[in-house]
Amino acid sequence: MAEKEKTTIVLFSGDMDKAIAAFIIANGAAAYDHEVTIFFTFWGLNALRKDEPITVKKGWLETMFAKMMPRGANKMGLSKMNFGGMGPQMIKHVMKKHNALSLPQLIELAQEQGVKLVACTMTMDLLGLQKEELLDGIEYAGVAAYLGDATEAKVNLFI
Repeated sequence: MAEKEKTTIVLFSGDMDKAIAAFIIANGAAAYDHEVTIFFTFWGLNALRKDEPITVKKGWLETMFAKMMPRGANKMGLSKMNFGGMGPQMIKHVMKKHNALSLPQLIELAQEQGVKLVACTMTMDLLGLQKEELLDGIEYAGVAAYLGDATEAKVNLFI
């Protein structure tokens, strides 16, 4: 049996539209039977945050980061035309009108298809994010683990 094609994506951006694009590509690659890894670093980690507040012990600076960053996929802004939060609502409306999956639905589909969602542990430390604050069913690793996956992949994207 032939080895599966591999695709990796680094999601660095915390913008909803870029996260949607990353998950559309990831789900498409998984549907074509690729082994897919999305490595979430810096602001991209916001897509993995749980919507509800989670009580964890943090220092002052980490608490400030947590308050300033969007909590989860539903709270992310757009890269362009954010319009003080109206832009994301407009995009969500248009997507629903066209029966397109929302970002939380795309994340759920990716998990169902076996897409490996990996949170960067170094960035988690820098931003003060803890495992309890992130979605269930994801993995945690450093850049070396991502590079191991990327070295074997034919498709490597940075979003």
